[in-house]
Amino acid sequence: MSDEFHPLTDAPARKSLGQHFLFDPSILKRAANAAGSPKDRTVIEVGPGPGGLTRAILNENPARLIVVETDTRFSEALLEWPEAKSGQMVVIAKDARKVRWGKALEDAGATGPAMIIANLPYNVGTPLLVDWLKAGDWRGEMALMFQKEVSERICAKHDTDAYGRLAVLAQAVTRPYISFTLPPGAFRPSPKVDSAVAVFDPLPPEKRFQHIELLEQIAGAAFGQRRKMLRAALKPFAKKRGMKAEEWLMTCGIDPTARAETLTQAEFRKLAESLA
Repeated sequence: MSDEFHPLTDAPARKSLGQHFLFDPSILKRAANAAGSPKDRTVIEVGPGPGGLTRAILNENPARLIVVETDTRFSEALLEWPEAKSGQMVVIAKDARKVRWGKALEDAGATGPAMIIANLPYNVGTPLLVDWLKAGDWRGEMALMFQKEVSERICAKHDTDAYGRLAVLAQAVTRPYISFTLPPGAFRPSPKVDSAVAVFDPLPPEKRFQHIELLEQIAGAAFGQRRKMLRAALKPFAKKRGMKAEEWLMTCGIDPTARAETLTQAEFRKLAESLA
């Protein structure tokens, strides 16, 4: 197959769907391979739009490509591709936030763990990421394009301004890092900010934190009032569980006067484990 890509349609991007399209073949090939080769793998792509990244992924010959597109202008056009007719590509015309991923893989006759490669629509990227981080064994490596600021928050280390809930969650089950960045001019239409591809390598099973839902709740409460000391920020959370925040923190060996951004991944895990 040629690396040349001809858009499915000249339909404009829809601001309401957070669409920004990529057409540069070299960038698309790089994004398709950022998390490793898709060859002979099951791959999920969300928001394919006019199909630039879709074609780049198919050029790498995945075993199965499942694309999820809510915009019927593009989902209907994708159904006409030879790969859709042969069964190599499965098109799901649906809002990605409503997809039951395990069932989608089963219905497509696909095997996991599935790679997820996507130029995510800006308005749904974060909630989808959180769902995928909490997913089961069906989810493998991910290469996801976000606004650069979001990617930096995901990959941030503790004791930095960018460190927050997303970093705690992402680093509990994966090793995230920024693969490369893109200027606004790489997209049509051009967004107002830089973008970046974040790669998520799954941690070995024995190193993945098991109580991810509880970790999310604690991190959400701690960073919800990040300027406050932990004893104040976590007070409502602790109170709902019949505890005093200060005593709980001290029992876990954490300074009640510390602030959320100073806690390491291990310390957040210790708080969650104490309640699990």
